[in-house]
Amino acid sequence: MLTNYAYKLRPNVTQSKEMDGWLDMLRSTYNWSLADRIAQYNQQFFQGEYCDIRTKGEACPLTCFVSKNGASGEPWKDTKVDKDGKLKNPRRSAGDIQITALPELKKARPWFGRIDSTVLQQNVKRLDTAYKNFFVRVASPSGEGRGFPKFKNRSNFTSFTYQMGVKIQSNKIYLPKLGWMRFFNSRLIPKGFTIKAATIRKRQDGWYVSIRIEDKAVPDYVSKPLDEVNSILGCDLGITKLVHLSDRHQIDNPKFSTNKKARRTLKIRQRRVSRKVKGSKNRKKAASKLGRFHKKITDKRVAYQWDVANKIVSRKVDAIALENLNISGMLKRCKVKVDEKTGRFLKNGQSRKKGLNRAISDASWSELILKIQYLAAKQGKAVIKINPKHSSQQCRNCGHIDKSNRDGEKFICTECGHREHADIGAAKTIRDRGLRIVRGDSAKLAV
Repeated sequence: MLTNYAYKLRPNVTQSKEMDGWLDMLRSTYNWSLADRIAQYNQQFFQGEYCDIRTKGEACPLTCFVSKNGASGEPWKDTKVDKDGKLKNPRRSAGDIQITALPELKKARPWFGRIDSTVLQQNVKRLDTAYKNFFVRVASPSGEGRGFPKFKNRSNFTSFTYQMGVKIQSNKIYLPKLGWMRFFNSRLIPKGFTIKAATIRKRQDGWYVSIRIEDKAVPDYVSKPLDEVNSILGCDLGITKLVHLSDRHQIDNPKFSTNKKARRTLKIRQRRVSRKVKGSKNRKKAASKLGRFHKKITDKRVAYQWDVANKIVSRKVDAIALENLNISGMLKRCKVKVDEKTGRFLKNGQSRKKGLNRAISDASWSELILKIQYLAAKQGKAVIKINPKHSSQQCRNCGHIDKSNRDGEKFICTECGHREHADIGAAKTIRDRGLRIVRGDSAKLAV
């Protein structure tokens, strides 16, 4: 079984400056590797797999614009020998080409020798993973995966990963090329687990390490198969209340970053940053203070979501039905409206939707869903994703669907007059749709 433990580090001044320098060098290596892949595709075509965005399939280089295998260097291996003693030179991927070029980078720029070799290799693999995620998205009809890799700046490149050589003794951790470093040993590593990797991450209040540990003797978490599910808990995510459950229980939404006090504090601290001279030390101090407040909000939200997820998963049910929400689509801006006669822009409702977008982001539904899935897997419970279409507009008595059925949190069917709480009714509908998936379309609605 694989799992991760996170700790806060206590580096000295020298180690902290060294890690800052590492991040700068690794970021430049990442950006150069990405630019190299783009430039190599534009300049020459290597035989390999290409992707046509329009047809979402493999294509020749004449009909597409991006390659999986473009990188500077020799694309063929010449060191491997087969059983007969003949050289065999299979084609290398772009990631392998760039990893084998790292020793040349150290010769040309000796200061890169201060960085551990596995950290440099994992940095290139990080780009390779971003490329693979992009091609997964292009090839899959459901649109899963990520967008095309982007160049990194200081704000979005804050971590690096060790693959080996990490040791822990009491409250000290050994990181290759950095030495022994103290940390807050807030959680003991169980006996039998070995360290597989360690990711160092810089946050607003210091450095953190996430340690990946493994014990092959402990089996992985296995969810209950759907054919053994007898009871389901439906969950409807909201803003006024964070979660509505099908057993009529409601969980409050504290609105950590959109309450009156937090919005005022954020406004004041952001204004202080904008009034300082760009590049000055005072601006950096003000920005650091603003960042620490953002982190405080994030930590509160994460702690609360773990508590909420634990409350939901601890119910005596076999499965949990969640809405399959397109949150990125819900956060998109309204379409622009233009007057055909004058050419002027018309009101499109974006100013009102801005507050809704902030509330959705503050609720952080996607992170809550991930936590529920993780805790459910630990307890052997299944998680079922349900299409939430018309779940809060459909009458549970007669099945009539109409927007006017719902008035805020009230639900009054315009067809049969059925009344109930709109969001709790939606949670029950989600539960019933999950029962249909488990038992088949012949399953009756549970009242």
